[in-house]
Amino acid sequence: MKIKTLPLGPIQANCYLISNSDGECLIIDPGEESDKIQEAIKDTNLKPIAVLLTHAHFDHIGALESIRQHYDIPVYIHKEENLWLRNPELNGSAKYPMFPPVVCRLADHVINDEGFLQVGSFEIEVRHTPGHSPGSVSFVFHEDRFVIVGDTLFKQGIGRTDLPGGNTHQLLTAIEQKLLSLDEDYRIYPGHGSKTTPKAEMDSNPFLNGF
Repeated sequence: MKIKTLPLGPIQANCYLISNSDGECLIIDPGEESDKIQEAIKDTNLKPIAVLLTHAHFDHIGALESIRQHYDIPVYIHKEENLWLRNPELNGSAKYPMFPPVVCRLADHVINDEGFLQVGSFEIEVRHTPGHSPGSVSFVFHEDRFVIVGDTLFKQGIGRTDLPGGNTHQLLTAIEQKLLSLDEDYRIYPGHGSKTTPKAEMDSNPFLNGF
C-alpha cells in the first residue's frame, strides 16, 4: 500500500492518499486546495473510491464538496460530527472571517461504532479517539502497520482541546488506549506535521509523561 501526504491550505493540514496495487485510492481529510489533490491523483493514475474524514474541523473538510462532486464518491464520518459538515459554527470556519465559511452536504455513510470497515478492497479498523473533537476517529491499516490519526496525536504534541466538544481527559485516554496500545513500530500519520510511532511518543512526547 502506498501513502502520499499532501499538506494543504494556510494551516497545512495533511490530506492522505492511500492506494493499493490496483490503483484504488482512499482520500482522507481533503482540507483545502482541491486542485492539488486532483493533480496528485491524476499524476499517479489513481482511482478514488471514497473520502474518509478523521473529524469535521474546517481545515480537514475545506475541499470535501469539490472532491466529492468531481469523483462522485461517498464520504464517511463518525456520527458525532456528521452535522458539523454543514455548520460553520461547529466546524470552526465561522471563527475565521478571512476564510470562507465551510458548508458541506452530510456524509453518505455514518460511522456508528468502532470496528472493521470494508471500503472496496481496503480493510480498516476504526478507533474512536475523541478529545480533540467528539467524533474524532483514527483509521488503522493493520496489514501495512500504520494509522491515520487526524489531530489526536502529533509528533511531540497532542491535539488542542479548547474547541467545541474538546476534552483533555478524553484525549489523553484515547491516545493511551487506542494509539499507544498499537505495536511500537506502527507508523502514526497525524493531521499536521510529520509521521511518528507509538514508541517515539512514549519515549519523548512531553504531553505523555508517564505513559
